[in-house]
Amino acid sequence: MRIGLFTNNYRPLVNGLATSVETFAQAFRTAGHQVSILAPRYPAGSPAEAGVIRVAGVRAPTHHAYVLPLPWTPGLDRTIGALELDVFHAQHPLLLGGTALRAARRAGRPLVFTYHTHYDRYAHYVPGPARLVAALAVRQAVAFANRADLVVVPAPSVAHRLQGLGVRSPLAVVPTGVPTPPVVTAERRDCLRATLGVGATGPLCLSVGRLAREKNHRFLLTAFSEILRQLPAARLALVGDGDERFRLEAECRRLGLARAVRFTGAVPHEAVPEYYLTADLFLFASTSETQGLAALEALAAGLPVVAVSSDAAADLLRGSAAGILTPEAPEPFAESVVALWNHPEAREAVRRAGWGVAARYAPDACAATLLGLYTQLLLERQRVAALPRPPQPREART
Repeated sequence: MRIGLFTNNYRPLVNGLATSVETFAQAFRTAGHQVSILAPRYPAGSPAEAGVIRVAGVRAPTHHAYVLPLPWTPGLDRTIGALELDVFHAQHPLLLGGTALRAARRAGRPLVFTYHTHYDRYAHYVPGPARLVAALAVRQAVAFANRADLVVVPAPSVAHRLQGLGVRSPLAVVPTGVPTPPVVTAERRDCLRATLGVGATGPLCLSVGRLAREKNHRFLLTAFSEILRQLPAARLALVGDGDERFRLEAECRRLGLARAVRFTGAVPHEAVPEYYLTADLFLFASTSETQGLAALEALAAGLPVVAVSSDAAADLLRGSAAGILTPEAPEPFAESVVALWNHPEAREAVRRAGWGVAARYAPDACAATLLGLYTQLLLERQRVAALPRPPQPREART
């Protein structure tokens, strides 16, 4: 099968969507399929990668790390046509998503769209009145979804929300898979903990993700100040970078957390598992996620998770003992963290339950589900094409 993944975000950009595209592409190729990724070309350079077609773009005016690919790049349509794709899979409703839609219609092939993002919760990246921008973003995404042959969502709560918003296209829940992380040596673990300012036994809390407003780090810092009051040896590592870093560093100073919080900056994706395997607890404060890949990666590494209650966190943790859901309030969040740390037996039970949850998200199994859906779409196209056409009425003679 020849599969085209059309994305406005990809490496070297580090975010959940880029990770999702890369994870599925690797699994598809391992299964023997031909995958082409159409993604932006970044000014600082993009890593050479077989099967990746880079599209010229312009830097996003509201986010320094993002590039907006230009769908009208000369020769792009010809390049896509030469790929002879069987399936066109858009990751966004705009830009290269629109390119995928037009190319799929020209080729008579199915269009799949993954609804990765609650677009209304990212309205602050677009100039203009926030409510209007949010409403227009959702309207555009729903309209695009209704032109797709299949809409993929990463979690049941997203499917439920899209149905409420008026999406009529078929919906399928296919989460992004997470691999089991490699083992980290005791020497490397001790070295990393020392770098982060925590000893072999002190509680090291971890948060992984872009330092962006929608990730709710300010709440996390407020909650951590309460954790620190009860566990003075605790440390918090924020793995990732973003436009909010300077504001968050200032917030740390205001709260008196400068010595207890470490900002690692951007970390290569392949190095992030070391941090999961080095920490003691994972803190998940974001309420804007559709799946919560970082929390799932934490579970796969055996990290107990304390999460602010949200749709994504509930999809992942509800009905299991793999973590604790709390209200978005500093005191109950901190109390949950302190209680887990103070009860090693409970922490070990949560750790084991987390491995059980993560086992359901093996990348090859998630990819196989999506490949099965691709196959169904192609077979349905063939079935419809084989149906006899109704006779055309003869023109009346004058």
